[in-house]
Amino acid sequence: MAKAKNSQLRHIETLATECAITARELGAPRDQIKNFFRGHYIPQPKQLQFHAACRLADLPGGPDQIGFGGARGPGKSHAAFAQVALDDSQRCEGLKTLYIRKVAKNAREQFEDLRRNVLRHVPHDYNRQGIITFANDSRIVIGHFRTEAEVDQYLGLEYDVIVIEEATTLSLSKYKTLRDSNRTSKPNWRPRIYATTNPGNIGHVWFKERFIMPARKACETDTRFIFATVDDNRFVDAGYTKKLEDNTGWKLRAYRFGDWDIAAGQYFSTWNYDEHTCEPFIIPAHWPVWGAFDYGFTHPSAFYLLTEFDGEIIITGEHVEAKKLPRDHAGAMRRIAAKHGRDIPDIPVFAGPDVFANKGDENAKTIAQQYEAHGVYMVAAPNDRISGWGEMLDLLGDPGRAENPIPARLKIARDCERLIECIPALQHNPNKPEDVLKWDIDDEGMGGDDPADAARYGLMARLIDPEDAPAIGGARKSLIVR
Repeated sequence: MAKAKNSQLRHIETLATECAITARELGAPRDQIKNFFRGHYIPQPKQLQFHAACRLADLPGGPDQIGFGGARGPGKSHAAFAQVALDDSQRCEGLKTLYIRKVAKNAREQFEDLRRNVLRHVPHDYNRQGIITFANDSRIVIGHFRTEAEVDQYLGLEYDVIVIEEATTLSLSKYKTLRDSNRTSKPNWRPRIYATTNPGNIGHVWFKERFIMPARKACETDTRFIFATVDDNRFVDAGYTKKLEDNTGWKLRAYRFGDWDIAAGQYFSTWNYDEHTCEPFIIPAHWPVWGAFDYGFTHPSAFYLLTEFDGEIIITGEHVEAKKLPRDHAGAMRRIAAKHGRDIPDIPVFAGPDVFANKGDENAKTIAQQYEAHGVYMVAAPNDRISGWGEMLDLLGDPGRAENPIPARLKIARDCERLIECIPALQHNPNKPEDVLKWDIDDEGMGGDDPADAARYGLMARLIDPEDAPAIGGARKSLIVR
């Protein structure tokens, strides 16, 4: 018995030493690690990255939204609760934290297990109202919501810290509702949000835009995101890892590997950010160029330039904006073309059938005619949706497949952020699985399938027979490219 106990103590000492060394490398403050050790919590390396990022929120201009996770099983809930309970609440007197998550069947039981594990060695009171109180009057208020409308009950209240478990279960508007309550009157404290989550759910798109893309591009300002999987948790049993690996399709990619380029019912399931995107560049003068356009007013209009070289098609030059007139969009197109050394009147712009319709008024100008007045010449693109999505799927290939990968023949420049956000989020239409489900932008201007529709027109333009192509700009010869 004594021998086993001594072995366990040596193991704990080893873990503590490793933790202290890693903390120093990551820049985690010494007092933070002391707070954790005092609570008998020894964070693992990925958890330490999260904790170090949380302390960056103390600095003027530091991040005030810190995310952690991606896959299931890295210990993200344990780390988030330990951060507020063992560090923040102990070092700042009277701190008020909201710890909120969507109610599931076992949510309260899970939280009770978490509280018992993290606060086993820390004096505290826990009442029936779900409030944890510490000796220095710091409090953690346990919040739940069943529907999004219930999030409004926190509007107008003040919380120094907000922890959101499974943040993608919230829409952007409700996330902003909680952010409005993230404020303080304490002169020595900067308000902050800690968010843990997995890919998927209603908030997948906005969370990816706010947290994941800045982390990928190494341009984080007011956010930080720490990517982690079950492989980063040495205390998870092998059986749990095996359960995650028993999933298939999008669930395997999301739950096991934390892949943010997936969604339930995903149409473009072969999408791979690293393989399907490229650095922005200027199109060489000897490469062909053509445009693609999806018209909208309340919904955004979307425009891209396309080029092709050595069997590879590249989409670049993104312009996506709503509630603008043709002259505004034409000006943006002209600037994009000029950046690549072209004149917009010399570029055929392929668009959907709506820009050529007269809407029942024979005397009114079509959208295409309105753009022609500004030097933009529209050409009708093939509008078979199923063929268009199939063409895009074929060009994307399957470069991530373990056996016999299919190389990608379509790349998207990384400054086309709306298109890169859009493609992996598109889903199968449940009533017509070979088609993409229509997707409108939300009240916050997020999402929408307009960028993908424009790209589809541009890709289908390659299939037009040159003999059938109309002239561009009246007498000008055909500039349709193959």
